[in-house]
Parts: sequence; structure tokens; C-alpha cells
Amino acid sequence: MATAQGGTRSQRITPAQLASGPTQHPGGQRIRLPAAFGDCRTERLSLDDGLALVSTRYLPNRPLVEESINPHPEPMLVITFGLRGRSGYLGRDGSALAFDAGRTTVSRFHGGSGERRYDAAQEVSQLRLLADRRLLTRYLGAERAGHLLGDGGVRQLAGSPTAPASTAHVNALALALEQPTGGPLQMHIHALSLLAMQLEALATPPPSPTARFSQADIDRLHQARELMQAQLDQPLTVAYLCAAVGLNAFKLKQGFHHCFATTPHRLLLEMRMHKAHLLLESGCQVAQAAWQVGYRHPNNFSAAFTAFFGKSPKTVFGKRRPG
Repeated sequence: MATAQGGTRSQRITPAQLASGPTQHPGGQRIRLPAAFGDCRTERLSLDDGLALVSTRYLPNRPLVEESINPHPEPMLVITFGLRGRSGYLGRDGSALAFDAGRTTVSRFHGGSGERRYDAAQEVSQLRLLADRRLLTRYLGAERAGHLLGDGGVRQLAGSPTAPASTAHVNALALALEQPTGGPLQMHIHALSLLAMQLEALATPPPSPTARFSQADIDRLHQARELMQAQLDQPLTVAYLCAAVGLNAFKLKQGFHHCFATTPHRLLLEMRMHKAHLLLESGCQVAQAAWQVGYRHPNNFSAAFTAFFGKSPKTVFGKRRPG
């Protein structure tokens, strides 16, 4: 996101500039970027101990890159509901998230730094729920909350079209922020309903390693991941991985959830996209990079790369990292 368009250079806003702009109001905080950046506003409300609601409305006049340093120093589950437009987050560690209108994206954040990116003259409106470890532990218990939040970093846990039932709660919260008539209790009910819907899908108790996965199974799962990393240029399938490491498809898929908190398909996609990004930065041509990460048709690779990073491969080609 927020790549230069038509020769227009991106404008950047630093954490120091963001820190100088907030104003306090009962229960929350409002931040409005300087007018030079366009019409860009964020409102944050504390709904409960460990639960916050963030409403973002950005309409930058030029491509905008908003630097973010340690945005969530404590482990945090972030549920983003896209209302209008599209934005992206690119972490210094190579993590990448895209937030689209009509979709719900569930991510975990813990420390790190990166950039939030917005395109010029494109309105972006999002509603986000932030739940910290204390709140998740209250509802899920320490073990399940810890499994959900992981060891740190940034990772997308789920992404799908926003369900109609969720849309009703999201619209009610958006309306309450604009026209506060129902009071904090109604907002709290809507927020907890949204959180419950996502946790129902995400917070399944982790399987016991001793009960469902032997040490040999876990070793084979790590072998499968290493095999994927070593053979990104090959047409890898679940059936091939199963045959190569000696696991059935059910145990391989369940084991990836248990060991890596993702699916084989998603992990393979992440590996391929990050390897391709490095290849393009080093000067590798788009077709060559596509071939080296398993795409035989450059158009398919370009579509996958753009969907993953929010920018086309051609915008990265030849842009070496400083140092």
C-alpha cells in the first residue's frame, strides 16, 4: 500500500508527530493528523480492562506511510473490520498484513516495528477491537490465551469476509461512535459479541503434545516445514509432504496448527512471498523470482504477490535495502 503513484512521492509521519497530536475525552483519546496530510483521524475508546475499540478514518492527499514503533508492547489480539477502502501493514521483520473493506482480519501483535500504508485520495475506514492477554485469560484461561497470542511478533491468524451477524454489531458500534445515544453498556455488548464470534473459531484448546503428537510426529512436522523452505520452487502439495515425512494428511494439518499456528498452505504462501520479496529487492526480474518460488506463470505470481503485500512486484524490483 501507499506506493508512489503517478510520480507522487509518499509522505511519512513519525511516532513523534503522532504522539504530539492526541486529545483526551471521557473514556478515550482522539488523534487527528496535521491538515497537511489530508483528513486523517483515529479515535480510541476503552470499553473494559484490556478491551479497546479503535475507529480509523483516513483520506490522505498523498500516499501516506505511518511509521509504527512497538505499537503494542504487550501481547495483543487485534480484530480489524474493514468498512471502506484498503490499507496495509509491513513489519520490519517481513510480516505483512492487508485490511480490506468487507473483510475481517484477526492478527496478533507483540512488539516490533513497521509501517502502516495508505493510498492517496482513497478513503479508508476501519473498526478494530484490541484485546490484551489479561482479558483473553479472563475468558479463555491462561493456557488457551497463551496459545492464541504465541511468543511474540506479528502474525495474521484469520481473514475472511465479514459475516452478516458481525456486520450488524460493527454497524451498531460505528453508529454509536458517531451518535453516542445508547451509552457504554450497548457498545460493550456489541464489542463482546464480536469478540466472542472470533474467539469461538480461534481459541480451540491446543492439543496435548503427549496425547496427540509424539516427539517423532513433531520432528516430522519440523521436517515438513524445512522441506517446504528448501523446495519453494517445486509444486508442493499436502500429499507430497505427507509422503516425504511419513504423516497422514489429517495429522499434518492438525500438527501445523499445533506447532506453527497456521496451515501448510498459508505457511507455504508466506515463505514464498517473503523469498520473492528478497529476490526482487536484490534485482531479480519478476519472471525469474516467480519461477524460483514455484510459480510457472508470472501473472499468477503477480496477483498472489499483490494480494499478499498490497503492492505489485514491479514496485519492489531492484529496490535494494539500505546498508
